[in-house]
Amino acid sequence: MGKRRAMPEAGPDRREQLARQWLAGRYADVGDVWRPMAGDASFRRYFRLTVGGRSHVLMDAPPERESSQPFLDVSRRLRAAGLHAPEVIATDPAQGFILLEDLGERLYRDLVTPTSVEPLFADAFAALAVMAGQVDPAGLPAYDARVLGEELALFRDWYLARHKGCPPDRVEARGWQALCDELVQAALAQPQVFVHKDIHSCNLLVTESANPGIIDFQDALRGPLSYDFVSLVWDRYISWPRHRLEQWMERFRLMLDPAPPSDQWVQWCDLMGLQRNLKIVGIFARLWHRDGKSGYVEMIPRFYAYVLEALRKLPRHRELCTWLEGPECAP
Repeated sequence: MGKRRAMPEAGPDRREQLARQWLAGRYADVGDVWRPMAGDASFRRYFRLTVGGRSHVLMDAPPERESSQPFLDVSRRLRAAGLHAPEVIATDPAQGFILLEDLGERLYRDLVTPTSVEPLFADAFAALAVMAGQVDPAGLPAYDARVLGEELALFRDWYLARHKGCPPDRVEARGWQALCDELVQAALAQPQVFVHKDIHSCNLLVTESANPGIIDFQDALRGPLSYDFVSLVWDRYISWPRHRLEQWMERFRLMLDPAPPSDQWVQWCDLMGLQRNLKIVGIFARLWHRDGKSGYVEMIPRFYAYVLEALRKLPRHRELCTWLEGPECAP
């Protein structure tokens, strides 16, 4: 599966030793070289290794920190719908180990360019349409008003208050709560479907068959129809022009069954994108101030620009937009 950035080599720790013992008890031909792969923002770790001469990925999810059951559950749902989630080869939930098919290292992030994007996004849109229309969301956590509101609060509390030093009362005075209420209501008004929750160019891989490969789906929810689409097209590495975004909105809308009205769909996408991008700015600020992860701060300006672009199309929130455009708040 995808390699985001190299991790330093180190001797086997206790968890790796346990994983090696687990695999040795199941297979006689496990390779000695285990290559650490870049992980995500959780306690999970990933290793690329060989079993029977073929490359596999081992996921290490310490059970005292993180259950592996959501990953296994969502994997079954995706594969049942014909989507290319990595096949689960073997699993030991009690120890937190899962041996997976290796989807390779050809991330969308590294291959999507203005000239290559159309066929790659065509495959991605087809997968997203299947997720929305065919993957069963029953029993998944709800992407409800509480969750949406907590996500929006990340922007206020971690970006504005902590990162920029703007007291909450000054934020609220400029219509912040009115915007939050509108964004939450718009999200809940949409059809509620399976939502991957983290679709972006680092979590899609170009594969020889059944493109794209899909990873990092363990946080899936039941939520708004437009969420995964806006998560993909408002990218962290390339800012697409508005005319292209609107072309993709219309193309994806026509893949949905039933297809929502065009004007309604564009509004849903714009408001959902605004909610998500506010959240992302807040998360990146929190990763720096709380977790000491400085690499995300450099991505804030792109997502902040997405926020301002969306707000400028909402005259009813002009005062808030003007304030956020100013030097007190801008990155």
